[in-house]
Amino acid sequence: MKTNCLENRSRVPSSMACRRVAPRGKIALGIATSITFGLMLFTAMPGIAQTNPANAVSATPSPVQSPRRGFADLVERVRPAVVNVSTRARVTNASANALPFQFPKDSPFAERFREFMEKNQQQSPGHNTPHASGVGSGFIVDASGFVVTNNHVINGADEIIVTLNDKTELKAEVVGYDSKTDLALLRVQSDKPLPFVEFGDSNHARVGDWVVAVGSPFGLGGTVTAGILSARGRDINSGPFDDYLQVDAPINRGNSGGPLFDEAGQVIGVNTAIFSPTGGSVGIGFAIPSEIAAQVISALKADGHVKRGWMGVNIQTLSPELAQGFGLDEPKGALVAGVLDGGPAARAGVEVGDIILRFDDHEIKTMRDLPRAVAATKAGRDVDVAVLRAGKPITITLSVGDMPGNEKLALAPSSTPMHQMFGVTLSALDADIRAQLGLSEGASGVLITEVVKGSPAEREGLRAGDLILRVGNDAVSTPEQVSGAMHEAKQSKRERVLMLISRDGNERFVAVPFERG
Repeated sequence: MKTNCLENRSRVPSSMACRRVAPRGKIALGIATSITFGLMLFTAMPGIAQTNPANAVSATPSPVQSPRRGFADLVERVRPAVVNVSTRARVTNASANALPFQFPKDSPFAERFREFMEKNQQQSPGHNTPHASGVGSGFIVDASGFVVTNNHVINGADEIIVTLNDKTELKAEVVGYDSKTDLALLRVQSDKPLPFVEFGDSNHARVGDWVVAVGSPFGLGGTVTAGILSARGRDINSGPFDDYLQVDAPINRGNSGGPLFDEAGQVIGVNTAIFSPTGGSVGIGFAIPSEIAAQVISALKADGHVKRGWMGVNIQTLSPELAQGFGLDEPKGALVAGVLDGGPAARAGVEVGDIILRFDDHEIKTMRDLPRAVAATKAGRDVDVAVLRAGKPITITLSVGDMPGNEKLALAPSSTPMHQMFGVTLSALDADIRAQLGLSEGASGVLITEVVKGSPAEREGLRAGDLILRVGNDAVSTPEQVSGAMHEAKQSKRERVLMLISRDGNERFVAVPFERG
């Protein structure tokens, strides 16, 4: 699956390209026509009894409803508040001088071709300073000139122009942006109050509801498309707070940052991405729900940035294999793979191997529920965290911290697929090995020095140089401790043994199946 941003850019280096399946044929129409024709023949034939069992759907036709009037009234009301957002950015010398193809190493033609390009630029009027341009959408949320758009639309721009529905062009300044949710807030100055729209309640939007998208696909400002809400809570792997609305209203490049309206004319989403291998709309678009967007925009308007709660843990998905290794019937919760020194979780007593099941009033069903719950909590609040530790439920009181600007809510990669073998060669750490691996004197663990080909370790993804920090609930520092802990786990008739592995300073759990035979 490929997701694509929706802004439309020209003369943009490949690193700035937008993120972007075949339409169904006419079979469905043919089938529907055939069934209708067949039904007409059947009901017209005399002498054929028609029964209507008690549990059958009634064949009585429902009253004919008046046709929809369409969305003209809605569009007339909201379109003046939807804007085109165009950007210009200076291309760096490195990008400007980049050659369009690769010459062989030390080729004398490379420098000559570069000189030709530079000379051509100097002779071309208006091209002395190369620029990259982009086009996206936005919408006004305040009569004084606050404009919402996507962060990827304006990211890196040296100049931002907002074009109103009446073709008025206004220079915009960035009030603030939030890369984690891909939202940005701009402001324009106008000598008169501007038309604006309001955020609605995306929580009450239901799958199947009508939605209307307005924006500037491919720079065509004021374009209106309609469809339905196709799904909720989509995770497209763009960040820790993915919770997208999926819609089938046609949206394309250039729709980025534009509003998604409900039938009441309120904004329930900010159009952000599409799924398409061709770059055109195939009826799968994604919008940031207003539940998230309204909170972020409010924070940007007040402070220019977003403050989020912070817990200070590395977490990973509790897969069915890992759940089995922990002795659980089902995978539920967020598995703590690491605790940051000095962070809120460390001070509260959260430990590696804890499974977080509830954070404050939020049930943590999957790993992705935790970052959202923590981020939405105000820093300084004391909350209760329900965890499962060594199979026993406990409650920890944690004081939520303020997420540092250079920190992420750590999301360790999802656990790798498990396989059905096991086999490694182990070595205890000594001063020489610690020095070779760049470890501190107090570093502990057991070093994997060799991985048997075709073994569970190889198939599990373990490598020579990995450190085993824990087996089950026990910290280990010698190969004998690893062997003893594994023997104990096997005697308990578990099919897998849990290990906490450290590689290049990153820790994660693996659940390795025992070799049978």
